Amino acid sequence: MANRFSNSTKRQSKVVFGYTVFVLLPVYWLVVLSFQPNGVSEESANLLPGPVTLENYGYIFSKEAWVDGYVNAIIYVVMNAAMTLSLALPAAYAFSRFRFAGSDHAFFFVFIFRMIAPAVILIPMVQVFSTLGMIDTHLAVAIAHCLFTLPIAIWILEGFISAIPSEMEEIAAVDGFGPVRFFFEILLPQIRTGLGVAGFFCFMFSWVELAIANVLTTVNAKPIGVVMRLVAEPLGFVHIGVSSAASTLLLLPGLVLVWLLRKHLARGFSMGRVG
Repeated sequence: MANRFSNSTKRQSKVVFGYTVFVLLPVYWLVVLSFQPNGVSEESANLLPGPVTLENYGYIFSKEAWVDGYVNAIIYVVMNAAMTLSLALPAAYAFSRFRFAGSDHAFFFVFIFRMIAPAVILIPMVQVFSTLGMIDTHLAVAIAHCLFTLPIAIWILEGFISAIPSEMEEIAAVDGFGPVRFFFEILLPQIRTGLGVAGFFCFMFSWVELAIANVLTTVNAKPIGVVMRLVAEPLGFVHIGVSSAASTLLLLPGLVLVWLLRKHLARGFSMGRVG
């Protein structure tokens, strides 16, 4: 029995190791190419970086369009996360604590918009934001992204709030806590893991989404993903290192966020609605 268990563990370890290598190999190759001199192609690049150069990264930071692309993306990602969590918290609390006619159907109705592909509603979005004079603004992109991130945030936070006994509110009321004070001083600290998970999903969607960001921006609010496509393609073969460096930088905020939220994500994926 012990031997069979040991063999099974070894096989599982090999599978996990093989899968990890398979997933990380493209990322590794991307990083390698980013440190290769300009003029080096994928075929002639070394498996190990050499000679190592930072000229690709220097090129990116010397170009205003590239730097602005990263700044624009960060701005509307933060705006989207702030709007989504601000709207999702009271909505999730209402779904968790109150029962009203059609509440169960309304809870799942919020997912209808999340099931729509962004490309389907691009034309109506452009018309609406154009009428409002919001084309090429960070706010327009953030609002559009919020329409897609809000349902999943409500779903996640409702699960975390429902895990908190309603009796806690009654006890807090006896101790003199009003609804607002209870919400900010007791409830929010209790569901900070859910906030971290919901914020992570907001980031995941908004940081990599390009279809909406592309059609709602023209010059001033173009994100880095769109800038890469518009600027890097005409550069052609000799600047493959620049595109790789830009993509590597595009990965860094996500890696930093995962590292900072690793404890909350580990707990969040094992409890609440995410579990």
